[in-house]
Amino acid sequence: MSVIGALPFIKPMLPGPSVSPGIQRRHTLPASEFRPLNTQDAISVFEIEREAFISVSGECPLHLDEVRHFLTLCPELSMGWIEEGRLVAFIIGSLWDQDRLSTDALTLHKPRGSTAHIHVLAVHRTFRQQGKGPILMWRYLQYLRCFPNVRRALLMCEEFLIPFYRKSGFKVLGRCAITVGPLTFTEMLYPISGHAYMRRNSC
Repeated sequence: MSVIGALPFIKPMLPGPSVSPGIQRRHTLPASEFRPLNTQDAISVFEIEREAFISVSGECPLHLDEVRHFLTLCPELSMGWIEEGRLVAFIIGSLWDQDRLSTDALTLHKPRGSTAHIHVLAVHRTFRQQGKGPILMWRYLQYLRCFPNVRRALLMCEEFLIPFYRKSGFKVLGRCAITVGPLTFTEMLYPISGHAYMRRNSC
């Protein structure tokens, strides 16, 4: 899989002024990067998720073993926002092979599916109210164009989050068939458009 942040057209870099080896800058971590997650990120992911969701709904979309499960099966369908080596926000997804979500979609990954199921998006508490959630979602939805078989993204959310996802281009499909205890959810859809030329030049 190629670099997530690649753009269709990259401005060629011109040679800059020579720098004496004695005054070259030390190697530092990138200030900000987007990359797929892996099982080594699982604990950081779960800590951010638990803090974000437990205080609001009392339930985590994914428990730690489920985070590890999806980061093992389909790490390429996750995206982490890293700032100076620290995970500040993330999305975890998997593939699904039906037009609507069912209980099986909570734990299964269907490699031949054409639907990207977005299980969770969360932002570290220190970095909230900075617009990181919408930016990460936009990057992720563009990234999904790199998967030739993916035609749509689905997610389920509580009612108070509907305006947030509508701003990212999702449309309401209706009430989700999945419930978690007393919690009910709305299912939302984002169509993944873009032809082969765009896919080749943006992935």
